Amino acid sequence: MPTCEYCNRSFSERGIGTHKRYCKARTEIVKEEGKDLVQRDGLIVRKAELSRETNETNINLILNIDGKGNAKIDTGIGFFDHMLEAFATHGLFDLSVQAIGDINVDCHHTIEDVGIVLGKAFNAAWGDKHGIIRFAERNIPMDEAVASAVLDISGRPYFAFEGTFSEEQVGDFTSGMAPHFFRSFAMNAGVTLHCSVKGKNAHHEVEALFKAVGRGIDDASQIDERRAGAPSTKGGL
Repeated sequence: MPTCEYCNRSFSERGIGTHKRYCKARTEIVKEEGKDLVQRDGLIVRKAELSRETNETNINLILNIDGKGNAKIDTGIGFFDHMLEAFATHGLFDLSVQAIGDINVDCHHTIEDVGIVLGKAFNAAWGDKHGIIRFAERNIPMDEAVASAVLDISGRPYFAFEGTFSEEQVGDFTSGMAPHFFRSFAMNAGVTLHCSVKGKNAHHEVEALFKAVGRGIDDASQIDERRAGAPSTKGGL
């Protein structure tokens, strides 16, 4: 099988031409525009490191989209830490989040601002979005609960949510902050995101939602080796 000179991966005779055009373009972006894309073991790694400080929160976040699911999370909100770990683990993202917020007031500002920074990090790490699959749908069960995430890495931010949570609180996490978190994420990632939940246990409902969005983002972020440019009739996203 022929081998790509840019990443040393092997492809069929039918697929090598398209892949080489894609790989060559991505390599030139790394060298000439200084995007936060690096090569490791011959593969493009999409990474971003962002910080955000306000009078309410101080957040430092490191993201590797093409990771192994390693998570190091400390937000001061125990259940939220657990949800971000589930998001990273099932999305196979390497994610570090260190957040200091006014949780003496409530959890709102910290959760919202982490969503903002995480969305900006994904948007930066996707770069030009060349070759991504773009669309995804995931339905994830957790015992009696089921959550759905349908998304489009479109550059057009939109968020919709259907469902109610069975309990107002899960530990120190207000259940209604789950859709608010993903709204903040979608608006800053430039993603169209439709979510829904149903169940009888709020812990299960929220956790299924974080897993569904994580798996969906991973699916949509994957590279389609057949595609040389952006997945859009406009030529860019």
